[in-house]
Amino acid sequence: MLDFPRWKVWAVSLLLLLGIAFAVPSFIPETKVASWPAMFRESRINLGLDLAGGSHLLYEADTADVAKQRIDLMEETIRTEMRRASPRIEIGEISTTGGRLSFLVRNPAQVDAAVEIARNQTQPVGLGGQRTWNVNVVDMTRIVMTPTQAGIQEALEQAMDTAREVVYNRVDPEGTKEVTVVRQGKDRILVQVPGLQDPEGLKALLGKTARLEFKLVDLNADPNQVNAGRAPPGSQSLPMQGGGRIAVLRRPMVTGDQLIDAQQGFDQTTNEPVVNIRFDNNGARRFARTTQQNVQKPFAIVLDNVVLSAPTIREPILGGQAQISGGFTVEEAGQLSVALRSGKLPVELKVVEERTVGPELGADSIRLGVIAGIVGTFMVLIFMILTYGRFGVYADISLILNVVIILGIMAIFNATLTLPGIAGFVLTIGAAVDANVIINERIREEQRRGRKIVDAIDHGYKEAQTAIFDANITNVIAGMLLFYFGSGPVRGFAVVMMIGIATSVFTAVTVTRMFVALWLRRRRPTELVI
Repeated sequence: MLDFPRWKVWAVSLLLLLGIAFAVPSFIPETKVASWPAMFRESRINLGLDLAGGSHLLYEADTADVAKQRIDLMEETIRTEMRRASPRIEIGEISTTGGRLSFLVRNPAQVDAAVEIARNQTQPVGLGGQRTWNVNVVDMTRIVMTPTQAGIQEALEQAMDTAREVVYNRVDPEGTKEVTVVRQGKDRILVQVPGLQDPEGLKALLGKTARLEFKLVDLNADPNQVNAGRAPPGSQSLPMQGGGRIAVLRRPMVTGDQLIDAQQGFDQTTNEPVVNIRFDNNGARRFARTTQQNVQKPFAIVLDNVVLSAPTIREPILGGQAQISGGFTVEEAGQLSVALRSGKLPVELKVVEERTVGPELGADSIRLGVIAGIVGTFMVLIFMILTYGRFGVYADISLILNVVIILGIMAIFNATLTLPGIAGFVLTIGAAVDANVIINERIREEQRRGRKIVDAIDHGYKEAQTAIFDANITNVIAGMLLFYFGSGPVRGFAVVMMIGIATSVFTAVTVTRMFVALWLRRRRPTELVI
């Protein structure tokens, strides 16, 4: 028990000082800590929506957009597969009117082969024998593909799962804020962002589908027809950001799905804010090949069906890097880069409910939570001193250090504290003292067995450790399950509880043992009252 080397004393003391240093900035205004080292200055605890207020947005998916995207994707797939067939199957212009896809097979002898290819593009849904598309032959040579309701529902389910992930990555790209992004029903997503009192920037960020496409400009289109919103077969008329319309080929050169990075930057010539993007290997090859084949021709940079710009290809663009410009501000370029990095939204989302939660309720919750914490802590401190004397004082000191270390760890990760988090905090205060109670009671038992002071303390700590670790492991497992299956405030409770468990074991077993060892080494008591 007396063998607590000096290096270990310094190591424990350093950990405690670091915990205090990281915890302190959260209680001091930011202006007061501006001159502190960055590692401490930037370590602060954020307050959740229920404590600091924030923005509450409910989004609804445009289910018609999902169906339209499926038809557009199937159109491109059919074109590609018919062209790859051996022998090649010649088809007429594909029609996508009426929520279905139809095309004419020019050679009647190839109708059966075309039907087989079309059916191979469909997938079974569930166990009822339904497929994602119905394929029928009309007028002998026309094939009609109609999306089934089961297929649309499956596509919507997949799109909503993906949309939730994309929204979360946009709202919290660093993963340090305790935002709530959960699905509600079949076609809605709830977004809650603590501390955000002006939701306009968030709405602008989430309002972008971020469907990025690079398309060649159709130079053969009639400008009058294009301005009227009409384009030749295989092309489409799209609005330009600065006004007017332009005709572009429907088939993209490269899409945002092939991006691996997007960063806000500045144009080296004009110094205007731009977004620098980088493609994956496949996208880089396609972009290079297309630009090599179309030198001196314009191509359009299309974002959410709006043409940002249509520069001319002066020379082949190799290396898989490109630049998006469109008269952005620095903030707009930054938001676009975040949207592109997080991926495109598979479905358009519209705000159906918007609330800004003020901090008044949170201030009251904080006040009551602090009161509960102070009262609970004070009662525990008094109980430990009255019950265990000197050893109770050591337990109280370790308990206070435990609270500070929890705050320090949360500050290091810029964690968010919610009302359930405060509940978890208060719970750990009561649970943290359990280990000291077990240790002190074991020391009493060893004394009653007639052991000497040092032996009684040594055996008390050793025998108590097994029970302490077993009890806390089960609590950690419960916390991990809450974190894995829960969301938002439930996760906040789980995080605070697990941090509290780890720090309470450290302070109860190691820190109090250090205090007791130093006291025994210095005083060499002949009797022990505990």
